[in-house]
Order: sequence, then C-alpha cells, then structure tokens
Amino acid sequence: MKQPKLALTTLAVLSALAASAHAQDGMPITVSGFGTGALTMTNSDQAEFNRVNQAAGVGKDARPGVDSNLGIQATAKWSDTISFTAQGLVRKNGNNDQFGAELAWAFAKFKINDDFSLRLGRIGLPVYMISDVRNVGYANTMLRPPNEVYRQVTADNADGGDITYQHSFGDTTVTAQAAVGRTKVRSPGNYYVEFKPVISTQLVVENGPFTYRLGRSQANFGLFENASLNGLVATLNKVGLTSVANEVKLTDIKGTFTSAGIAMDYNNIIGQAEYAKRKTESRLVQDTSSWYIMAGYRYGKFVPFIVHGDVKQDSIRDFSGMPTTGPLAALTAGTNAAIKAGLQSTTGIGLRWDFYKSAAFKVQMDRIKTRDGAGYFLNPKPGFAGSTVNVYAAAIDFVF
Repeated sequence: MKQPKLALTTLAVLSALAASAHAQDGMPITVSGFGTGALTMTNSDQAEFNRVNQAAGVGKDARPGVDSNLGIQATAKWSDTISFTAQGLVRKNGNNDQFGAELAWAFAKFKINDDFSLRLGRIGLPVYMISDVRNVGYANTMLRPPNEVYRQVTADNADGGDITYQHSFGDTTVTAQAAVGRTKVRSPGNYYVEFKPVISTQLVVENGPFTYRLGRSQANFGLFENASLNGLVATLNKVGLTSVANEVKLTDIKGTFTSAGIAMDYNNIIGQAEYAKRKTESRLVQDTSSWYIMAGYRYGKFVPFIVHGDVKQDSIRDFSGMPTTGPLAALTAGTNAAIKAGLQSTTGIGLRWDFYKSAAFKVQMDRIKTRDGAGYFLNPKPGFAGSTVNVYAAAIDFVF
C-alpha cells in the first residue's frame, strides 16, 4: 500500500503548489493529465481478456477496467536547467481486481547543455516505440498497444536514471537514450518479478514524416513468491531431475529484449510497426519473436485503421526426455505447461474520431486466435485452448 499512498500524496502536494502558482507571478509549476474512459467486452465467457499485469479481465459483460486509466503529471521548474516531475497513474493492476494508484514517474531533470540531459529518480524505461505514451491513449491511433509485443517486458519504469542526447542535423533529429535502474512488478497470480538491474538503450531518428527506432534492454531478474513454480522446481530437484530444474530456474536470470520500429504520418497515411525478440536463460520466461503492423488513413477528423500482430515461441515447448507415464507423468505435464508461452495472433479494425481539440472517441474490434493453449487470456476453462475470441471496445481518450 505504500506506493499508492505515495502517488496520491505526491500529486496532492504538487497540485496544491500549482494552485498557488496562479496567485504568485513567476511560480513555474504546471499540472497536466490524461485519461481513458472505456468499456470492453468479448463474445466469450470461457476466458478473460486483459492487458499486461492485470489480475482480472473481461468476458461477455462489458466492464470499464481493462482499458480505462487516469494520469496526472506535475512539473516544477527550478531554473532553466533543473526541473522536477511526478506522474501518478490510476489503473487496474496485478494486485487485485480493483483500480490502484501508482507513482509512475518521480524524477529530477538536469539539462547539461543544448544536447544532453540527465534524469534521476523513477523514470520510464525506453523498452518500446511508444514507451513514454503507452498509457496515454490520446497520443496513439490504436485504442491499446498490441498484446503480442507489449506483454513481452512487463516493467514500465525503474528507480535509477538515464541520460539523453538529442541533436538536429538539418531535417533529421537524432535521439539516443540510455537508462539504468531497478524495479519490482506485481504480476497476476500474486507473485512479483524483480529486475535488478535493468539497462535500456534506444536510438530514434526522425526525418520528415518518418520515425525509426532501435532499442535493446537487458536485465538480471527473478520470479518471487510464486508458490506453484517454487513447488515445481523443488519437486524436480527432489526426484533427481536437476538438469531440468536448472533450465527452469527462478532467480538470477539474464535476459535481453531487442526491438526495431518505424512510424509514418505522410499525406494522411498513418503507419506503425514493431518487431521484437526476447531471450532469457530460463525456460519459464520463454524466448519469443513478436511483431505488429498498423495502417490507417486520415479523413478530416476520422482515422479508420487496421492492425495485425503475432507472437511465436523460439525456445522449446516441452522437455521430450521426461517420463510421460508412471508416477512422474503429472510432474512432466506440469513442467511442460509452465514452459509454454501464450501463442496468439490478433487482427483488429477500428476508428478514431477527434471530436474535440483534446479528446478523441475510438471504437475497436479485435479477433484473437489462440494456438496450442489459451494465448494471453486469463482463467481459461477446459476446452478453451485454440479458441478464437472477438474483443469489442469503445473509449474516450482525453488530455488536459
């Protein structure tokens, strides 16, 4: 409970400072915010659709929790070279089925010169193409980032710092960023993943209507307080299957995430795509390849769009040498189930309508096909594996 209280307390203090700024000339404090009010539903009650790190999802009954959030950001400018920023975010998370508040950002920024800046504190990690605005629906054409790619690294932020270089060479702007820190993420299933440390770097090149990005993250991490996985590894060691236990280790895991992306806004044509590869030392956090591509066309204030994403597992999906009969057959089945990543593809169509200068209405329908399992759905019922589910959502995104 400490983090929600800290987020709310920080926002209350900065909001009060901002209010007093109106009464005092030259008080350089600003407050802004963003949010999404959405209803989401599917055509099936055999499993629940959710977003990354959410402990509960949605079925046939429309619910607001999956795609709704609210964020408030306050920035205090100490001088031309020093500023302080805090961002609080309210959304569904991995703790329970309720909305929770979190301190997403809380950092001091130092402008070293015209090209270099340094941030220290709680910062956003540059893991994806839209990392800084993945929760700001208004900043994106799609209603939500595709799960196929944006579930591969579950950490949004880290306590540490980063350094950014940005310079324009004629019509081209180059941004290079390197971040390092540590973070703990509460995951569905009442366990947490701790990254200690995590290092993320990215290079972004902007030229006219095009943006190109290359990124790489690496981390040492572990899975903690997961009773079922702890029991699985302990049993494997107990029955002498130590070689298998070593391949499904829970702590001191090294992993990398490498991604490339491109975005375009040219003559009313909008496009965006990312491709990513995850590799780790533990079969429990599988090696994956994932990608998506989105295309849209702007008709005045309307943008119809289509998106397709897919994910496949690169590491093995079963230990073929384990016994399939006898007293260890159940252990084999449990181990093979644990090392299978969710496999699915999504094809979605949608429409964005910018009906107000700072608000947009969106509708989106996704058709998700799962393969060899339940994909990324929660609480699947027997027989759900390999199913196809339609997900429907309507939302209003806004900034202020």
